[in-house]
Amino acid sequence: MKISYNWLRLFIKVNRTPEETGELLTDLGLEVEGIQEFQSVKGSLRGIIVGEVLTCEQHPNADRLKVTTVNLGNGEPVQIVCGAPNVAAGQKVPVATVGTTLYDDKGEAWEIKKSKIRGESSHGMICAEDELGLGQSHDGIMILDSSITPGTPAADLFEIEDDHVFEIGLTPNRADAMSHWGVARDLKAGLQQQGETQELITPSVSSFHIDSRSKRIPVKIKNPDLVPRYCGVTITGVEIAESPKWLQNRLKAIGISPKNNVVDITNYVMHELGQPLHAFDADRIAGNEIIVQTLAAGTKFTTLDEIERELHEEDLMICDAEKPLALAGVFGGIGSGVTLGTTNLFIESAYFNPVTVRKTAKRHGLNTDASFRYERGIDPSITEYALKRAVLLIQEMAGGSVSSDIDDYYPKKAEDFPVFLTFEKINTLIGQNLSKETIKSILASLEIRVNNVTETGMGLTIPPYRVDVKREADVIEEILRVYGYNNIEFGEKINASIANSTRFEDYKIQNLIANQLVGQGFFETMANSLTSPAHFGLSDNLKEEQAVKMLNPLSQDLSVLRQSLLFSGLEAVAYNLNRKRADLKFFEFGKTYHQYAGGRQENKHLAVFISGNRNRESWTGGNKPGDFFYLKGIVTTVLERLGIKEVKNSPVKNDIFSEGISFNSGKTRLVEFGVIKKKILKKFDIEQEVLFADFNWEALVEISKSQQNKFREISKFQSVRRDFALLLDNGVKFEDIYDLAFRTEKDLLKEVNLFDVYEGANLPEGKKSYAVSFILQDEKKTLTDKQIDKIMKKLQQNLEKQVGAELR
Repeated sequence: MKISYNWLRLFIKVNRTPEETGELLTDLGLEVEGIQEFQSVKGSLRGIIVGEVLTCEQHPNADRLKVTTVNLGNGEPVQIVCGAPNVAAGQKVPVATVGTTLYDDKGEAWEIKKSKIRGESSHGMICAEDELGLGQSHDGIMILDSSITPGTPAADLFEIEDDHVFEIGLTPNRADAMSHWGVARDLKAGLQQQGETQELITPSVSSFHIDSRSKRIPVKIKNPDLVPRYCGVTITGVEIAESPKWLQNRLKAIGISPKNNVVDITNYVMHELGQPLHAFDADRIAGNEIIVQTLAAGTKFTTLDEIERELHEEDLMICDAEKPLALAGVFGGIGSGVTLGTTNLFIESAYFNPVTVRKTAKRHGLNTDASFRYERGIDPSITEYALKRAVLLIQEMAGGSVSSDIDDYYPKKAEDFPVFLTFEKINTLIGQNLSKETIKSILASLEIRVNNVTETGMGLTIPPYRVDVKREADVIEEILRVYGYNNIEFGEKINASIANSTRFEDYKIQNLIANQLVGQGFFETMANSLTSPAHFGLSDNLKEEQAVKMLNPLSQDLSVLRQSLLFSGLEAVAYNLNRKRADLKFFEFGKTYHQYAGGRQENKHLAVFISGNRNRESWTGGNKPGDFFYLKGIVTTVLERLGIKEVKNSPVKNDIFSEGISFNSGKTRLVEFGVIKKKILKKFDIEQEVLFADFNWEALVEISKSQQNKFREISKFQSVRRDFALLLDNGVKFEDIYDLAFRTEKDLLKEVNLFDVYEGANLPEGKKSYAVSFILQDEKKTLTDKQIDKIMKKLQQNLEKQVGAELR
């Protein structure tokens, strides 16, 4: 939100610099994120003075140039070469003196210097209006009034405004500060707390009066719950024209482009007082009546941006007898606004239900200054006052007569909200004892009325515009921000309590695994839980009927909650691949969301993604691409880190994998992993292989709690390795050899490892060669050759007998 310092000082005479004022506003909770200088004319015409052309002669060396002498009011005329066709002796003109900085149409600065033009010296520049930033014309130099004294600064002749603009990061709860008046109220309270008393100056509307009752437009409210208050009045005989410079400068300072006097006034009052207004062309209101109502779903309505929209049955509309005119509190319609031909006006000032406005704005993707205020809650007590303020300004700048009474629909007046505030609660929450007088002074400065005071506390009434102050704690927060957080003293000791938690807390286990994956070269990602419904067609496991859909999505691509972490992860992979990062290792902890017959359900997952090479390219050696077995190793280390070793694998039933397996504990699936199908990758424009593992995180955490860690001493006796080179049928898996080996020798066999596989020439058809190592160790004594040979012989026999192995 932008607040003009000059505009603010119309409400309160601040005797501080903009920087000091910004610091105070930040201390009050209106965080000033930046202060920008505003100049209605770039450079503010510094160095531009009025000169009188004394002589004007043809340049001896150029047909299109003139040599002039100019009186600048300092007693010594200067010579200036000028190329304007309309320059002549006797004129009063704006002159940029030597050293003056001017700005081109792109805002680039350039300096006026002494120069020679075709052999004649020139000490300045006689300017056109576009060169000064005062207009667009470049047909010739500006001719000023002949009565102006030479040497007069040009800035004194034009309405030039220098201002400072505060960029305030307004929090959603501070609806009361959505205007210059609201900020001034806070500023007054802050200054008072620092011993500086300032009065709040409010615009007077005492001169408002009704000129006639010749054109009344009655108002009908068909949805009273959505329109707590609605005011309207008619003005006839107005003249639509350009706004005066001071009004244009006010709006430009806060980033609003002026349009015409009436529209500019409605914008001005909105940013001045916080009350949105809307001006209708009264002659274009069919049936001479305003009806506030909802319309049937699907009704067509074209807004001011020339977009035809389909209305929702809950959209509140401002209508006439035949058609809708505006989305209430959001945006006007194209057929009812003020144009250059408008002579009669109907001015609306209303308080609409904040929830209704917010839903309509989100539903149609509109975010206007009016909806910004209505959504957060405006002050219903100033609706009529703001209307009168706007009417007086319109009469001042556009003429016209008030041609009706103010039609004020206000069936149930907004009442002050009662709160009882206890002194003990104040001191407990703030941590410091504040005097009763200090508390009462702060409350009074915030327009919170103290009705009664007892030994224990105070009875208060909160004004309706403070929509965020409804509880005792809210009032204490108000007291504290005005008193100043920086004024709270630190205690001499700090008390802290130790929370009781186990090592199996979810976040602890998550950090444990995250640190392990980071140590293995992975990067953690965090994706949006909102995703596109287009993903439903990529897997049979994604059910559209089980999707949790957003009621008011920001866009179609973010309209449902994800049912899988895969697709948001693939978006991250594609994003990196498109930026020439081909070696990727990601992991994400996140939730999936499902709509079942029994209700909604959230499931937490750990997703792992691998694509490209295992490690970064290095001169020290070659690199290997990540493959299925590399992913399997990563999955296994995660399970082992959680103490989960007894798992069973089974073929994967998920249709996202071209090949994959799952690890299970009993009937509980712990993880599914494998290679993503190419047809899915093609949807994301990914050409290289992507490996994916989906961990059932909640099941992992639960199982890890039941795992018992066992410790044993490292054996003093060395291990022994023996190798077999086995010729096997192609259908035999290493898993078969692994299980058979441990069934053969349970006590002394410690490890079985496959370290080489060969398929190809010099082998019988349908055969392959495995090189398998066996590690043997006795915890209590050194193994003898006789024991080792006996075990290896038994292994050989069982392998030959049960899997048809042959020693090569």
